[in-house]
Amino acid sequence: MENKIKNYNAVARAIHWISALTIFSLFGVGLWMVDLSYYSEWYKTAPDLHRSAGILLAALTLIRIVWKHVTTSPSVEGKPYEVVAAKLVHGFMYINLFALFISGYLISTSDGRGIDVFNWFTVPSLGELFENQSDLAGSVHYYAAWVLIIMASVHALAAIKHHIIDKDDTLRKMIGASK
Repeated sequence: MENKIKNYNAVARAIHWISALTIFSLFGVGLWMVDLSYYSEWYKTAPDLHRSAGILLAALTLIRIVWKHVTTSPSVEGKPYEVVAAKLVHGFMYINLFALFISGYLISTSDGRGIDVFNWFTVPSLGELFENQSDLAGSVHYYAAWVLIIMASVHALAAIKHHIIDKDDTLRKMIGASK
């Protein structure tokens, strides 16, 4: 039976675009904040905002995964190798996101303090679970962030390629304008 769904539903589209904007914003803020001096007015504020947004993105990503499994999505178009590549890249992006969430949590909580999320609630700390936790988790976080940005950029370029060169509905499905 052929999949008759033409567009991603409004919730899936909103989660996708909010996630994309948040990921690129967190990446930019992350690069900027590591060079802040102790005397910068943003020295404490920027990491707090980064952590808070990261925790909310982690929750949104969990919701996204559940939503993906309880709703129907349009079929993936393209040549067989493109379909396989798209599914692999999406899977790796989710794995990479969770590597970022876990490593960010381990960096932020190794001193025993929880993560205060916009003064709404606090994610408790498990403390330092292994030696040099902040340094090791920091390295994972840094490289995982770069890998995610590269994969997300390739993902965006592939969508543009489908739209401009292949002239298919791949991009239109995610903006709700499929024919």
